[in-house]
Amino acid sequence: MAKALYVFDNNAEISEALNVWTAALAKAAIAKSGRFTVALSGGSLPSVLAAKLVSNPTVEWSKWHIFFADERCVPHDDPESNYDLARKHFTSHVPIPSSNIHPINPDLVNNPEAAANDYADQLESVFGSSVKFDLIFLGMGPDGHTCSLFPGHKLLDEQTKTVSWLTDSPKPPPSRITLTYPVVNAATTVAFVATGESKADALHRIIDLGEALPSGRVKPASGELYWFLDGPAVKGLTAKTQKLKL
Repeated sequence: MAKALYVFDNNAEISEALNVWTAALAKAAIAKSGRFTVALSGGSLPSVLAAKLVSNPTVEWSKWHIFFADERCVPHDDPESNYDLARKHFTSHVPIPSSNIHPINPDLVNNPEAAANDYADQLESVFGSSVKFDLIFLGMGPDGHTCSLFPGHKLLDEQTKTVSWLTDSPKPPPSRITLTYPVVNAATTVAFVATGESKADALHRIIDLGEALPSGRVKPASGELYWFLDGPAVKGLTAKTQKLKL
């Protein structure tokens, strides 16, 4: 697992870096396999990613497949929906075929277990029995959680399912589905985007101290791991960081 820590002055710089970097990954994946498979997280990630990327004329959007690293069990138009967040900031602004955007089944949001099983079926319909994303974008909470994998939760030990579910999320809403570590750590590339001083303590504990917080357990088995960070997030970090050369 190769790992790089990139630090930027502000979100605008991160957006420009993600634009160039993601477009290059997409081009390489499409040249190799004819498609680019991506999983998105919620929070500020869709808007930061999309700010520059949606205007990039080199991207073959028709070859993209968009999944979600986790999702709240709510209707698609709910303010808590990661699908709706991505739609507003990203996917509605680019010509990705609707059939290539893979949200949670809206008819199953009241049954998280069924929703998770259905989402696993969606993954299998695209990947077959071996789910290997080209790129997974992750965020990180101040407690070190990522996807809907929270500190101390039993889902941290899930090793067989590709998608699991919970009804006791410590962060509302309580019912969610999430990709599991076997899927996240099978990806070719994983990128965290973490900004703000509220992330500094968790980042220090993960990077400097090696603590096994949920985000610290993201370790692609044969892939690469990148962190896109800002100054406040790396406050107190002693590990070596670098500038991304575009």
